[in-house]
Amino acid sequence: MIPFGLTGAEAALVAVGMAVAGYVRGYSGFGFAALVMLFAALVTDPFRFVPVVILADIAMTAGQARGIWAQIDWRRVAGLFAGCLVGVPLGVAAIGWIGVDAGRALLSGFVLAMCALLLVGWHIGRQGDAAHVGVGVVSGLANGMAVGGLPVAVFFAAQGVPPVVFRATVIAYFTALDLWSLPVLWQAGQITRDSFIATGLGLPFMLAGLWAGGRHFAATSPQDFRRFAILLLMALSLAGLARSLL
Repeated sequence: MIPFGLTGAEAALVAVGMAVAGYVRGYSGFGFAALVMLFAALVTDPFRFVPVVILADIAMTAGQARGIWAQIDWRRVAGLFAGCLVGVPLGVAAIGWIGVDAGRALLSGFVLAMCALLLVGWHIGRQGDAAHVGVGVVSGLANGMAVGGLPVAVFFAAQGVPPVVFRATVIAYFTALDLWSLPVLWQAGQITRDSFIATGLGLPFMLAGLWAGGRHFAATSPQDFRRFAILLLMALSLAGLARSLL
């Protein structure tokens, strides 16, 4: 049974997106949710995949926890999480107020803006607790579209957080963000039977990509790979914007 009324071709495209997203997640620690959502936006209402992305993200983190624990900056995680406690309910509510095309355009435009900041190398230096709480609010708002990780990736990159700490800390924060987002989504009626079916069908593709990406983490320049991931996200964002306007 194919969930969400997708055709075979549409489901195949989303499955490819899930595998690519898993690879990027395994290598760089960010971009997973945005990639799945942008691939889905090319063929359907992407917001039906918000619970799918969050459920899958939790499952994938379980396989990475052992290898990242010592590198996590828990103070950063705590500040971000404090902010997302406010942002997530507002973000989930906002998505219920807008239509599919407007939502697709908002998703694509937001990802495009975040990727542009990553690409130009925006720099702000190390920030304190208040800034982390503020970015956590923005992250929570964006997680109504399942892309709450991108503002954090931009924020960490602008501070020059070392790659190993960057990867471990964003993965830890994403887990906390997702665990808070799930009950909010459930309360809003956005988690359905198809959400679980899609997660079950897509998880093998995502885990295969995750395994491949994790194996290559130490073999390729993090900067070169991150640039590739950003350009891919930007290309998909432009395609999503075009689809929402046509």
